[in-house]
Amino acid sequence: MKVTELLSLKGKTAVITGAAGLYGRCATQALYEAGAKVFTGSTNMENLNKAVEEMRQEGGDVSAFHLDLASEESILKFHDTVMEKAEKIDILINNSVARVMPGYEADAKLWEESMRVNSTGNFIITRAFGKEMIEQKSGSIINIASMHGMIGPDPFLYEGLGMENWGGDYFFHKGGMISFTRFLASYYGRFNIRCNSISPGGIQSYRTPEEFVKRYNQHTMLGRMAGSDDIKGAVVFFASDASLYVTAANLPLDGGYVAK
Repeated sequence: MKVTELLSLKGKTAVITGAAGLYGRCATQALYEAGAKVFTGSTNMENLNKAVEEMRQEGGDVSAFHLDLASEESILKFHDTVMEKAEKIDILINNSVARVMPGYEADAKLWEESMRVNSTGNFIITRAFGKEMIEQKSGSIINIASMHGMIGPDPFLYEGLGMENWGGDYFFHKGGMISFTRFLASYYGRFNIRCNSISPGGIQSYRTPEEFVKRYNQHTMLGRMAGSDDIKGAVVFFASDASLYVTAANLPLDGGYVAK
């Protein structure tokens, strides 16, 4: 098979959570640009519908439905709605993340709230769509983790910029996402289902302070933050037949930040 065919997602159906966010939008664009039909969900339907409409204008086959990862009822309803419209699910991307703790001394209830989405919610949605993949004996699950699941935060990057977030919930969950990926790869491997994770570093946007960008760039081997297109290739690789013999892998997408 030619490599262009291996990397094509034509005829494949994908589910991704959090398509309106920075990484989520890039990942969703990668999916439909490679030929996939995409279903996504969010609690913020106003933002999601706006993003999806823009993607449709770009030619993307993208549909949006309400999804609250903090509610098992909502997750299962989303699953049923998608399966009514899709013959199969080839790709599941767990991208959504709740960052609700403003600091380490915040109320512990916020930690529990974060856990419902980032831990329990991701588990429930993966199991739900995993059952469909088991029946068809194929599928690719991609977990969007973070380099902060691999390392601790560097205080220097945030000092004096008002960007500190020492809640710890994000780091806890992203580290857990990498470990959960290995479990899923082991559990689903016998059904010809792969599971891998991508651990991005910081992505630059209009909201990124200039001083932060300067400091961050010094930490990477490539001397820059991620751009909007940098995640696309990794998503298509793991989603496509080009990675049929890759599972349980975690790919740092950080310009060499973690290795430096």
